[in-house]
Amino acid sequence: MGEYVIKLPDVGEGVAEAELVEWNVKIGDLVREDTVLAAVMTDKATVEIPSPVDGEIIWLGGEIGQVLAIGSPLVRLKIEGEGHTAEPEPAKPVKAEAPEPAVKKAEAPKPQPEKAKSKPVTETETPLVAPRVLSGSAPRGEGEKPLASPAVRLRAREAGVDLRQVSGTGPAGRITHEDLEAFFARGSQKPGIAALAPDSSIKEIKVVGLRRKIAEKMAIAKSHIPHITYVEEIDVTSLEELRAMLNSKKRADQPKLTILPFLMRAMVKAIADQPQLNALYDDEANIIHQHGGVHIGIAAQTPNGLVVPVVKHAEARTLWDCAAEVNLLADAAKTGSATREQLSGSTITITSLGSMGGVVTTPVINYPEVAIIGVNKISVRPVWDGTNFIPRKMMNLSSSFDHRVIDGWDAAVFIQRIKTLLETPALIFVEG
Repeated sequence: MGEYVIKLPDVGEGVAEAELVEWNVKIGDLVREDTVLAAVMTDKATVEIPSPVDGEIIWLGGEIGQVLAIGSPLVRLKIEGEGHTAEPEPAKPVKAEAPEPAVKKAEAPKPQPEKAKSKPVTETETPLVAPRVLSGSAPRGEGEKPLASPAVRLRAREAGVDLRQVSGTGPAGRITHEDLEAFFARGSQKPGIAALAPDSSIKEIKVVGLRRKIAEKMAIAKSHIPHITYVEEIDVTSLEELRAMLNSKKRADQPKLTILPFLMRAMVKAIADQPQLNALYDDEANIIHQHGGVHIGIAAQTPNGLVVPVVKHAEARTLWDCAAEVNLLADAAKTGSATREQLSGSTITITSLGSMGGVVTTPVINYPEVAIIGVNKISVRPVWDGTNFIPRKMMNLSSSFDHRVIDGWDAAVFIQRIKTLLETPALIFVEG
């Protein structure tokens, strides 16, 4: 018998460490070659680590949420024959989202038996149908008059309590002040209403995997970038009419158009006039990397958190190409099948909450980019046309810029150019 050591393999070019987000085995387990032992996460992808040999797990090299260096020991196995240390080999990313089991393990709350015992054990867990009888007479029927003194009746009336629902412990079932106190203590003021009780429980949720990556990136963006947010309202009535017409005449093999492809094409045209908006800022080297290709990140919400798949070279895509690529990337992000290539390389980002987009947002820039375009919901508002108020479909764009390299004037010019293109959508299709 020998010992076989598996080291954390190279999980991506330039990656020096990875976060452990899932164990698929435990000490004492017998595994076969290619059994998935663990999953680790880099900045862009989650990678499964398989076993290269058969053996028994005798040691695990970390806890969920721990960051491990590439090449550090990950698993030790007892194997037949001579043991040795496995040289780490490049691993392949398998999915872009944090694996669900890791989140479930991290979210397990600590047992709190004392607190559970201290909670009331009356009608706090299920809806109240009728008050529980402690002693004495049972609650009365609809036509039965309860026995109580005038003082007790007045107190019950002021509290909104039907005395027929209160059990009396006095002579002949008379309801006393103590009976009212017991009724109040149970939280039962009216029949059919669930009793209320304070909830003092605390759930501890460990921030690991994709959620931790999101938190780290947001913290860097807000701490490094002085944001300036510029909000402008856009009249999208004509755009919505054009979109509806194009969708009604589209071919079966063409995707349904949303507002995003139009916005992407408008951004491409606006960037042609202001290329400094399509850039990454290396603030450590004080270098701005201005890109010729427009690679638009589309912030997408998934069951495990926010990811940003990227539509590459939007400047070379038609309206329908943009729509098809957005659909493809959105599906990949939601199912966890997006590749590292699909989730990296953006030069400017769009963020949208669709119909829940609110009136105004203050989007956080996708560091190290210098601009992000926030799409708010479309709503019908009265707009003055010089003579009358007329209903128009209006949408706000809430956009943030890195004020270190983008002046407020330049930000306003950029958004005004997009506004013009969206309000006169025929201009989107005009060359030059």
